[in-house]
Amino acid sequence: MFISYVINNKTILEFKKTKPSILLGIALLISFLINLPRILKLYEVVERLSDTFPDVSVKDILLRMLILFVYSWGLLQINTNWKLLYSRISIWSKSVIRLLANLLVYFSIVSLFVYVREQLTGEVMSDFDSSILYIVYGVVLLIIVFISRIIRFQMAHQVNLAEKELLKQQSLRNELEALKNQINPHFLFNSLNSLNSLIRDNKQATTFVNKLSFMYRYILQSGSEDLVSLKEELQFLESYVYLIKTRYRDRFKIEINIEDDLLNEKLPTLALQLLVENAVKHSEISETNPLLVKVYSKDSYVIVENVIRPRTTFVDSTGNGLINLDKRYQILVKKSIVISDTDQVFKVKLPLK
Repeated sequence: MFISYVINNKTILEFKKTKPSILLGIALLISFLINLPRILKLYEVVERLSDTFPDVSVKDILLRMLILFVYSWGLLQINTNWKLLYSRISIWSKSVIRLLANLLVYFSIVSLFVYVREQLTGEVMSDFDSSILYIVYGVVLLIIVFISRIIRFQMAHQVNLAEKELLKQQSLRNELEALKNQINPHFLFNSLNSLNSLIRDNKQATTFVNKLSFMYRYILQSGSEDLVSLKEELQFLESYVYLIKTRYRDRFKIEINIEDDLLNEKLPTLALQLLVENAVKHSEISETNPLLVKVYSKDSYVIVENVIRPRTTFVDSTGNGLINLDKRYQILVKKSIVISDTDQVFKVKLPLK
């Protein structure tokens, strides 16, 4: 499709999930920072910590870091992804469940640490040490709740941006489809008029109908594609030019000079046909003033130009052809067409690269 980067509902759901690596990293960091004073004391980096932590061992630090890591990771899971597990319950119910879950993890982990430590060391923790332990883990709980709120806010912001981007891309897609459906069928009616004058000439009529059939086959097949190769567009243009020449004979001429290395470049479907049709529609075509349309390449552009000689008769036109073509280019190629009318020459440049 024309959008290389489209956000779908699956992508939006991915925004709602916090990556496990982020939660693990935060939990590990909290565990390390809380136990950093004991690590410094163990390696006697700061001598003043001796009175604060009289008994420090590698086993004790590893136990504290492991328990605190599990504690932090569990609380982060509860406070960041809890809504995903209980998305259908009310906000108040979620808040109550989250509060009870936090308290359950808080008391369970503290009790687990005290029990495991006593089993490993054979020492009963004093009331003072137990109080300090509860305070530290309580502070960690508050920190994690605060961090989790920030994470949830960021996730909600990302989801909001993703949904807005999705709506924007859908709007652009709808606009593109509307623009593609506005291709003026004016040439069809001219072709049918020409067919009436050729109906007695079987060879010409057959060729004419074949060209017309090829054109409509191309239009129908390209309806599912937004960009086609320049080579395909030129093949389509050749059939369209045949129909125009059938009607205007020697009063219409076209010169095509395209570099071979540009034939595989992409451009919006029916872009060249629209420009040639635009020249035919708005220009005087007569024996004394035949119309010459030039199609050539220069500096990675395909250029369509003709001398400005306006029709004196009424032209049935909405005036939106070039506007729509420019919008299609902006949507599909992220570039704009270049229009100029200097020196009595009307010129449209279509970017290819």
